[in-house]
Amino acid sequence: MTFSIRAALFVGALVAASQSAFAETVTLEQAITKAAEAAPLLKADDAAVAGARAGRVQAGVRPNPSVTVEAENFVGTGPYDVLGRAEITATYNQPIERGGKRAARVALADKDIDVAQATAGVTRLDLAASVQRAFFDVLIAKDVLQISQFRLATERELQTEALRRVRGYKDPLFVETRAAARVASARIGVEQAEYRMEASRDLLAGYWGGDGEDLTVDGALMASDSVPLKLAPSDEKLIEARVARAGAAVVVEETKRTQDYTVNGGTRFLRETNDVAAVVGITIPIGRFDRNQGGIDRARAEKDRLSFAAEAARLEKLRRLASLRANAESAQVRADALMDEVYPRAYKTLQQVREGYNRGGFTFRDIQDAADAILEVQDQWLEANTQYRDLQTEIDRLTGRFDPASSMETNP
Repeated sequence: MTFSIRAALFVGALVAASQSAFAETVTLEQAITKAAEAAPLLKADDAAVAGARAGRVQAGVRPNPSVTVEAENFVGTGPYDVLGRAEITATYNQPIERGGKRAARVALADKDIDVAQATAGVTRLDLAASVQRAFFDVLIAKDVLQISQFRLATERELQTEALRRVRGYKDPLFVETRAAARVASARIGVEQAEYRMEASRDLLAGYWGGDGEDLTVDGALMASDSVPLKLAPSDEKLIEARVARAGAAVVVEETKRTQDYTVNGGTRFLRETNDVAAVVGITIPIGRFDRNQGGIDRARAEKDRLSFAAEAARLEKLRRLASLRANAESAQVRADALMDEVYPRAYKTLQQVREGYNRGGFTFRDIQDAADAILEVQDQWLEANTQYRDLQTEIDRLTGRFDPASSMETNP
């Protein structure tokens, strides 16, 4: 919305109170940055990434060995009723992973890190969308306040004209009462607009723990630049990371069908002769029944599910994005048309009716209708702006307008 159009809406509005010299002025980008620096959710995602990296370290650890101590023939009957023929064996046992299990675990842990990092990017996008909506709410609240002030100023002017005619016995007494009621209603509207302005600033500043009382925003609601029909890189990265992780999980399950060996070696002490002998051994599981086929099939099915679901979600977002853009452009065109075409005529009508009312050519009812017509145009303009706020916020979320990954792709 250009400055001239916005200025036309608020012709005759009261001048707002001057801002404090220490007021904090933020742009939309600055508000998002400040919110991201203070957001606990982003710190939680950082912790999740740290946890995933710790899991990667653990995934690369080899299986622990074990020590087995066995005593044979140390008690019994007949010749074994004493410890003289006892045999004590101590062995060191080491499991040997086969089939690339450790490498597969490490690869899966790497994908967990990718998922955690991509999740952090999506969380930032969601936060940016919330901050953007709050930022737009402040802009709209400012417009509402100006419109309310304009209405109050207009109603007071009409009241002055009505009082002059009533005091001159040109209009009945109820005209004075009706004019006073309209001024009171406009005053209430200003009070509500001031409360809305205060609440919206407090909400925005609350994202970084700031003070909304001294907060001002620098920006415009309507955007003139067009964004491409391309989904946010962070959303795409999260989808790809989840599918890649599912693929790595398939490999982990496939390695489980290869049986692991356990080798051991040690010494045996024969008490009867006080001799020591070496012992070695190997344990080889026989994969006769369990080859983990069910686990493999389940992992493959999960990977396929994620792949198909991701493609379906991508297509749905593209369709949604096309619809949102069309509706946003429609809302912007409607708001501009109201200010360029409808509002000037409605305002001119009010001036003409006021001139005729002062000459006695129209009734107070006529001047009320003309003033209400302006209020209707302003309400429709605010409705279009509010609709645009919701649509543009969702568009920017889907396209990743505030996605750091977008900047990285644009400026490699």
